[in-house]
Amino acid sequence: MADWIVDVIIGFVEGLTEFLPISSTGHLIITRGLLDLEGEIGFRQLIVVQGAAILAVCWEYRRRLWTIGTTLLSDRQSRLFTLNLFLAFLPAAVVGLAFEDTIRSVLFAPIPVALALVIGGILILWAERRTHAERVTSIDQLLPLDAFKVGLFQMLALIPGASRSAATILGGLLTGLSRKTAAEFSFFVAIPVILTATGYKLLDVREPISADEARSTLLSGIVAFLAALIAIRLLIRYISQHSFAIFAWYRIALGGFIVLSWQFGWVSWGSS
Repeated sequence: MADWIVDVIIGFVEGLTEFLPISSTGHLIITRGLLDLEGEIGFRQLIVVQGAAILAVCWEYRRRLWTIGTTLLSDRQSRLFTLNLFLAFLPAAVVGLAFEDTIRSVLFAPIPVALALVIGGILILWAERRTHAERVTSIDQLLPLDAFKVGLFQMLALIPGASRSAATILGGLLTGLSRKTAAEFSFFVAIPVILTATGYKLLDVREPISADEARSTLLSGIVAFLAALIAIRLLIRYISQHSFAIFAWYRIALGGFIVLSWQFGWVSWGSS
């Protein structure tokens, strides 16, 4: 397979899945295992494509982010919004720093990802089928305690395959957020979470970048940005009239197929 096709696939998978509750990290691990790309896709490239996907959120909500940034010192609502993001970001950041090496060495493989996909799908179905009282119908109504509760659920996203977006949305549904509010809050929470993780991980990769790696990273990043922008808009449009159940069933079907194909030897799934 040509290198540029692999770059496009990596960017598309990351961008499309980053904001849907189906786990971008899980899909990247599965994609690398299915295409037998272990070691061929640079660690730095995988980090950068996540950052490119986050830029799609910044672009889509650029007016709101600009307003918050320019009125942070003078507007109470802007300060509350920033506080809520910090409280939702904090739990996963602390736990992630403490257990990063353990998680990466044990859980970054297709089969653990598949199990996380299935379990996450079941939890989403459970959250959707229980009585859902929509106490918070816009992000401006979100209280600091609500944000912190969602942040506690964010810790589930440290498990590859669990999905940061799914964890935020699941926490939002159980906390009383409307589906649209839960989805939008997951977009905003992704900004500090992924930008911080991107910067932290890039500190470990300081060697000079080659021309080939630069081209691959740029192509993957552009594709990830465009795919993420489409995914954000489609998710908000879809979730305004539907539940998250379709994503839950997709998770269960994909995870179940991976486990069965591994069990019966249909697919080797790389190093799994």
